[in-house]
Amino acid sequence: MSLYKERLYWHIRKIVISHDDADDVLQNTFIKIYRNIDKFNAESKIYSWMYRIATNEAITFINKRAKSNNIDISELQNKMIENLESDVYFDGNEIQLKLQKAIATLPQKQQLVFNMKYFDAMKYQDISEILETSVGALKASYHHAVKKIEKFLTE
Repeated sequence: MSLYKERLYWHIRKIVISHDDADDVLQNTFIKIYRNIDKFNAESKIYSWMYRIATNEAITFINKRAKSNNIDISELQNKMIENLESDVYFDGNEIQLKLQKAIATLPQKQQLVFNMKYFDAMKYQDISEILETSVGALKASYHHAVKKIEKFLTE
């Protein structure tokens, strides 16, 4: 837990945006990991398995939040980014805030791929195991995400 806590927290935080929500999702992630450790397939990497659980927990959280507020996910993400400006745990500058706004405009899968590749410097093979998608599809998603972010930032 201590080995992966911080990495998983920041991975989750990029998805759910809020510090408090990230803490809740991280706690749920570790509960799920503990309850399902006997189902871990030792042929895959433990961190890939844990990241997959964290990713699924964060996406489930976002989907439930959007559904309970009767809004779609993109609208929820825009609200979360607006709240980021007043978040005492966000110490980024205006450029970082604009980047977060650009990322929020991406489809969910492109957001995940971009965050894992750009911020976490993960290899495509590792992202492939976590998201259970081909490397080729991930490369295409990342390419499209970068182009959309560049367009957003230059407008």
